[in-house]
Amino acid sequence: MTDQTEARPIQWTIHTTHPDRVDKVRAALSEVIDPEIGMNIIQLGLIRDVQIENELGRVKMILTTPFCPYGPAMIEMTRAKAVEGLEMPVTIEMGMEMWDFSMMEDPSALDWGMYA
Repeated sequence: MTDQTEARPIQWTIHTTHPDRVDKVRAALSEVIDPEIGMNIIQLGLIRDVQIENELGRVKMILTTPFCPYGPAMIEMTRAKAVEGLEMPVTIEMGMEMWDFSMMEDPSALDWGMYA
C-alpha cells in the first residue's frame, strides 16, 4: 500500500520536450487559486498537461466540479498565467476527467482537517 501523504508532482509533456520552461510556467500557474478551496491549481492537480506545438502553448486542465461558479474566471486566469510563464500564446483545453483528491500533488492537505 502506498503512502497517501506522499507528494507526487505531475509530469507534463514539456517536462520532456521543453524542460527549461517547466519551473517558470509552474510558478506562474501556481498563482491561480481556487477560491472555494483556497489552494492553487498546481497543488490541486487541475493542470493535467502542458505542451508546446509550433510556438503555441496548450494547457489541458480540469475543474474540481463541472459546474464550478468560478470556472470561467479560473480558466481565463490560467490562460493569462500560462502566457506569462511560457512567453507565447496559449490555448486552454478542458479535460473530461472528474477531479478527485487523488489528483492532488500533495494529498497531505487532507491531514490538515481541510476535508472530512
